[in-house]
Amino acid sequence: MTTNTVRPPDTGRPEKRTIRRGTNLPRMGDFNESVILDAIRRHPAGLSRVELAQATGLSAQTVSNITRRLLDQGVARESGKQNTGSGKPRTLLEIVPTSRYAVGVHLDPAVITCVLVDLLGTVVGHRSKRTPSGGDTDGTVADMAASVRSLVAESGIEDERVLGLGIAAPGPIDASAGWVVDPPELPGWGRYPLRDRLSEATGLPALLDKDVTAAVVAERWAGAATESRNLLFFYLGTGSGMGLVVEDTVLRGVSGNAGEVGGLGAACSTRTLVDEAIALGVLGAEYTVLDPADAQRGLERLAALAAEGDAQADGIIERLAIRIGRGVCAAGTLLDVDTIVFGGPTWLLLAHRLLATIEPMVARSPFVRATHPTTVVTTTLGENVAAVGAASLVLDQALSAQPRSLLLG
Repeated sequence: MTTNTVRPPDTGRPEKRTIRRGTNLPRMGDFNESVILDAIRRHPAGLSRVELAQATGLSAQTVSNITRRLLDQGVARESGKQNTGSGKPRTLLEIVPTSRYAVGVHLDPAVITCVLVDLLGTVVGHRSKRTPSGGDTDGTVADMAASVRSLVAESGIEDERVLGLGIAAPGPIDASAGWVVDPPELPGWGRYPLRDRLSEATGLPALLDKDVTAAVVAERWAGAATESRNLLFFYLGTGSGMGLVVEDTVLRGVSGNAGEVGGLGAACSTRTLVDEAIALGVLGAEYTVLDPADAQRGLERLAALAAEGDAQADGIIERLAIRIGRGVCAAGTLLDVDTIVFGGPTWLLLAHRLLATIEPMVARSPFVRATHPTTVVTTTLGENVAAVGAASLVLDQALSAQPRSLLLG
């Protein structure tokens, strides 16, 4: 993991909490239970009931009632004692990772990835296969469902402990209807009810989100940005996009399609990079991309040539880095984020070279330098971050405090 932090002068102000505040108003039980569970999850060493009350603003009685329910459900457990120096030691509470699971599926134009994760977002099962070409959507969904069922069956986990299925797909999507809508790199899919078809085929409740949105949920659940309330995730795979979090809330937009980066000049696909390399004579015609999965071979060769000192190959990657750097600096300044995370299969292949250009661009940003630290980091979740994010969508909806759940109507 590569990290760069740009720090401003010390202001003397305390750091903001990353734990949500609860409410002592009646009829808010589900929200408060999520607040408590989220607080325990964010502290692997455990928290006492007294610390939970202080961190969340909930009354001691409310905390006691909620933690009793969590213990009864087997989601949390008492993990030891904390000696505070006065009075009797406090009992610490921690999450039971094996108490619940979620499945994530990432439909990428190049590869379909399925993962099974535990309550802390740790991958306990994984499958992947090349995405079929030809647009046989029903056949592809049947294969995806079979992979999901096999993954759960082979794990030996009881069905009732699997909370659901998350699906990450390239945009555009219709989030409310659960449809993918003519994905550019998935010809033949058109408008397809992916969420409901996969839910019916697996028997699991399902959620559908954009792959970049899923990825940013993964980072705040189990990745490099668990302590950040304001972050930006830049995904570079078959395509590119940004996942956005402001004040611990994931931004999805009116239709669930927030995060398109074409207007910021940072849009790129693996096919575009390989095509440019072929046009400039850096790669031969044998690397021509006929299918999204074909691009990987050309990208690997491009990266190797750049590492060997080929100026034209390095120039292609440098121009990409500048476009991405300008895009993330603009978006990061607009949203006032403190963390920028990069990931995706193509990013991981080119990370070292791209960061060499992007990190100084972020460091030179006047708003970053003058006001707050900004951490620039590569994901810790590997190339399957979008699949882990898909599963994290389920965990996040079921177990995290969602302020929108307090809205009436």
